[in-house]
Formats: sequence, C-alpha cells, structure tokens
Amino acid sequence: MAEPESIPRPEGLETWYQLSDVRIDGDRIIYYGEPLIPEQRLHKELWPAFQKAGYELKLATPRGADGTALVAIESGSVGNEGVPWTNIALFAATIISTLFVGAAGWYFVPFSAIAANPLLILQAWPFTAAVLGVLMTHELGHYAMGRYHDVTVSLPYVIPFVFPFGTLGAIIKMKSRMPDRKALFDIGVAGPIAGLVATVVVTAIGLSLGPVELPARVVEQSQSAESIVFNNPPLMDLIAWAIGEPVVYSDPGLNPHPVIIGGWVGMFFTFLNLLPVGQLDGGHLVRAMIGRRQETVAAAVPAVLFTIAGYLYYIRDLGLNDSVGLWAFWGLFSLFIAYKGPANPADETAIGLPRLVVGLLTFVAGALCFMAVPIQVG
Repeated sequence: MAEPESIPRPEGLETWYQLSDVRIDGDRIIYYGEPLIPEQRLHKELWPAFQKAGYELKLATPRGADGTALVAIESGSVGNEGVPWTNIALFAATIISTLFVGAAGWYFVPFSAIAANPLLILQAWPFTAAVLGVLMTHELGHYAMGRYHDVTVSLPYVIPFVFPFGTLGAIIKMKSRMPDRKALFDIGVAGPIAGLVATVVVTAIGLSLGPVELPARVVEQSQSAESIVFNNPPLMDLIAWAIGEPVVYSDPGLNPHPVIIGGWVGMFFTFLNLLPVGQLDGGHLVRAMIGRRQETVAAAVPAVLFTIAGYLYYIRDLGLNDSVGLWAFWGLFSLFIAYKGPANPADETAIGLPRLVVGLLTFVAGALCFMAVPIQVG
C-alpha cells in the first residue's frame, strides 16, 4: 500500500485536472476533482505520466458525488491474484477433454472400451500435445510480448469442449491499456506468428508419421453413414508438397495421422483470429497499422462472412452443416465484436514501414489458411 507521502503526482496532473482530494483505498489511490478538459483527452494526457510512475490509470464516477475520479493502481498489482487456479483448472480439464475426444474420435477407441478402462484415453497424447501445443504457443506469444511491453496480461485460459477437437481454443485478457500502436501491433502479431510456426512444425511432424489404419468397423460405418470431412487449407497442401508426403490416401482404410489435426486446428483458428475486426488479433493489427480507419474495415467483415455463407448456400447448394452455418455464426459474432470496437492505444504514433511489412506478410500467411468449406458433412 502506498503511504500518503509517496502518493504520485505526475507532471501535468494539476494542469489538466482540478484536484480537491486524494484518498487511499486498499491498493488504489483515488484522486477527486474536476477535469479541465474532456475525459477522453484527460486520460490520454495523464496515462503516460502515471504509467511512467508505475501506475495504471482509470477514470471513474465517484459514488454520491459529482465530477470524475482518477483511480491509480500500481502496475505490479493489476492482475496479481496469486496462484491462477482458474487457468490451471481449465488447462487440466482441456487435457482430459482432448484426450477423450482424441481417443474416441481420432484413434477410434470404442466408448465401451474407454468406459471399461478410462486410461485408454492416454494413447491419444500425441493428438492432445499437437492441439494444445499449437494453441498455447499462439497465446504465449501474446503473453511474452505483453510482458515485454509492460502491458499486464493474464495467462492463457484454455476452453474445454467436446467433438471434434476437445477444445474451443484459448484466450488471454489484457488488463491494462496499450501504451502505443507499436505495442498493440507487437502483441497482436506475436500470437499468429508464434502459432503459425508451431502449426507448420506440427503439420510436418504429422505428415511424416504417416497414416493410421482404420478399424474395419469404422470403414464400414463411413461407407454406410454420413461422415465429417475436414478439407485442407492451401498452407497444409503446401507443407505436404514441400516435404513430399501425401495429405489424403486412396485407400479408404487409411486415415491421416491425428497429429495433423493439430496443424489443421492451428490454421483454422489462425484465419479466424486474423479477421480484422474488434479485438481479434487481426483487429489489433489493422488498428495499429492504419489507426482509427480500422473501424471502416471492421464494418465490412460481417458483410463478407454473410456473403460467403450465402454463396455456399445459394450458389453451391450446400447445407448449414457444410460450413454455411459456420460462416453465418461468425458473421453474427463479428458484428457483435465490431460494435464493441477495437483496442485504443494511448499514443497514436504510426508504427513505421518495417512493422507494416510484417503485418501484411502475416495477413498473407493467414490467407493461406482460408477454406471456403472447412468442414463438410457427407
């Protein structure tokens, strides 16, 4: 806790703010008074000085009082909540869910066998390592760059789920404001680059491992019932060509190695994350690259996704289960996050040509992960 004599009074505080009182509330220092300039500009003017003094700054409306309060919290205490039990519990749950889904869905262990001996799910550890390895590398790229720029970020939250992958992905939370567009760009681009490197490595390993032989019962079921097909993005075909390994097999009794699914997941989530809308990675990158004009780009994203869904439904005559529903959902989701808006850095200084080039190359790599019909039921 800060002592009264150590209360920070950054340069410019009383130039932009008519200070009447200062109080300490736990780990917060609350400045009471009246802004002398509009609130948005007030935060922009004072935030860098408070950050330099080691504090995060927020604006708040005091209870039962008029005016605007400034709330300063020591940077080291923002998000410092001890052992991250929630992160640990979600990660453990996702290990179990991916092992189960991997064993039942990709290694074709019968449910009855798993019920009789749950340890059979452990044979799916390569699938779990591939999927979680790609997702965690992506998120830890954000985390490491956030720490580098002194932006408070949480550890990754991995979300367990059921078929087909055992997870819905992973997220991290930004708990402090971006200092400038360069930091926003670096943190935004670090995840996709790290994730794509991991994706390429995992895909190459999976292709090199060769196919797995399907049980006879699975081959019979695939010939007599509908099956789910995961189509390959251009990047996967490119990797397969580079190392001279096939992605598909003419023999219906052979299936690509489950580790390849980790690469597929990495490519699919990379493309979705690079949509230039809201606070997705692509939204961060475009906001950093072109400033506030990002909102114009973001407004077009839902229309593009709805157009893809309409094209698949009306022109290609595909159903909701053949990725039409997927793109329609993402159209609605992107509409929601576009409305919420992007991250707004304190300093709007341009990022410079080298970062612009890196950003453009990242979007090109993301485009290689695009599939009009990623999932098809047939």
